[in-house]
Amino acid sequence: MTISIGDKLPDAVLKTRTEDGPTDISTAEIFDGKKVVLFAVPGAFTPTCSMNHLPGFLDLNDEIRAKGVDTIAVVAVNDVFVMNAWSKANDAEGKVLFLADGNAEFTKAVGLDMDLTVAGLGVRSKRYSMVVDNGVVTALNIEESPGQADKSSAGALLEQL
Repeated sequence: MTISIGDKLPDAVLKTRTEDGPTDISTAEIFDGKKVVLFAVPGAFTPTCSMNHLPGFLDLNDEIRAKGVDTIAVVAVNDVFVMNAWSKANDAEGKVLFLADGNAEFTKAVGLDMDLTVAGLGVRSKRYSMVVDNGVVTALNIEESPGQADKSSAGALLEQL
């Protein structure tokens, strides 16, 4: 079942990279008591993700935060090392929190997984963006196609804040 506006995000543990190396981070740590913009991509370093989706959140970072957003985060079904390299390659450290969902546990728990095994990519996340206020989804934008980044773009989300 796909998560909907008004739903609380499920408890899950993701991974992020800190100065101490790969670190577990719970959804409670990320979302409780905060207003968070979360966007998801099918894969780090993939064309639409790297050329369209992520850059928008970097370009509009200040404007999004000016709307009271505490954290802007991206999640992908990639390992923490790939997510860290993607962050560095895009000079995104300190601007976007990169979350690795290597086993797609969070992605499956929110019902936004898709099977791309036919393309050799395995289980991946649908492309989406959401606003989460204290753990509750207040806006949700799911793309129909993984190659699209329109509904879930930073600009579209900024208009919802």
